[in-house]
Amino acid sequence: MTRVFSGIQPSGVPTLGNYLGAIRNWVPMQDTHESIFCVVDLHAITVWQDPKELARQTREMAAALIACGLDPKRCTLFIQSHVHAHTRLAWIFNCVARMGWLNRMTQFKDKAGKDREAAGTGLYVYPNLMAADILTYHATLVPVGDDQRQHLELANDIAEKFNHDYGVDFFPRIEPMIQGVAARVMSLRDGTKKMSKSDPSDQSRINLTDNHDTIALKIRRAKTDPEPLPDHMSGLEARPEARNLVGILAAITGTMPENVLREHGGKGFGSFKETLVEALVAHLTPISTEMTRLLDDPGALDAQLRLGADRAEAIASPICAKAEEIVGFLPRR
Repeated sequence: MTRVFSGIQPSGVPTLGNYLGAIRNWVPMQDTHESIFCVVDLHAITVWQDPKELARQTREMAAALIACGLDPKRCTLFIQSHVHAHTRLAWIFNCVARMGWLNRMTQFKDKAGKDREAAGTGLYVYPNLMAADILTYHATLVPVGDDQRQHLELANDIAEKFNHDYGVDFFPRIEPMIQGVAARVMSLRDGTKKMSKSDPSDQSRINLTDNHDTIALKIRRAKTDPEPLPDHMSGLEARPEARNLVGILAAITGTMPENVLREHGGKGFGSFKETLVEALVAHLTPISTEMTRLLDDPGALDAQLRLGADRAEAIASPICAKAEEIVGFLPRR
């Protein structure tokens, strides 16, 4: 089967946006692709992390992925830093990538802000590590959102330059996998902004660990407008908060936004929000319960992750070693 790779940072409890926009879409890939997924703790330290918090959040994210449906028996699931091929290949790619390419990366500009001279070099070369993450497995498909497309293009530039410079046809071309319905879930407080774990207001997001009362409170407080829901999608234009809530209900119930509007068109947001609360609670409670069970036995969880790292290492290490041989590194005897 075609090999697919994706990773997610351990930057707090996953949100509903992470789940609907990425994680849930990974689950069916386990049956259609050779699937490799990891918690990218190396990427996380491109900005300073409290060590104890990083360790806790890394385990928490791994538990969330399993609770959401990633089966360690059907996919390869591991912690990025446990497979050293990522950093070995990343150094080679640091030497292949050009400064001009990295200077064009908009994410560095956004994250570094105005004081770029104070930013860590890891944040600058982050895209080279991302390229290594994918290419050390010779993965050819990567599920990406709009914010990562530029990095995927850079990964292909690095692979092509490596192949050209060394006269080989070693690294394959990577293709993006387009995300499914509700790939972009917006903030509950501002329908023009993406739902984010980094938003200062916890009221802006639904966390996968939120209980019934918390979900109900957040949805009831979610920003809306005074108009009733329309009967057709055209009526959601210029109504970002209404469009967001309709999209969430459609995604969580496995239907289309048009069908949601057929059922709820003409109604006010009061009754609609109660329907949304019921759907979210029914869907997310089993995930939250399973996360708690996994985190209550960290030894068993870590054992599953070690097995995943062993499987990942078996794929990545030979590919990385061949890249080192192509470069001219002497093999370790």
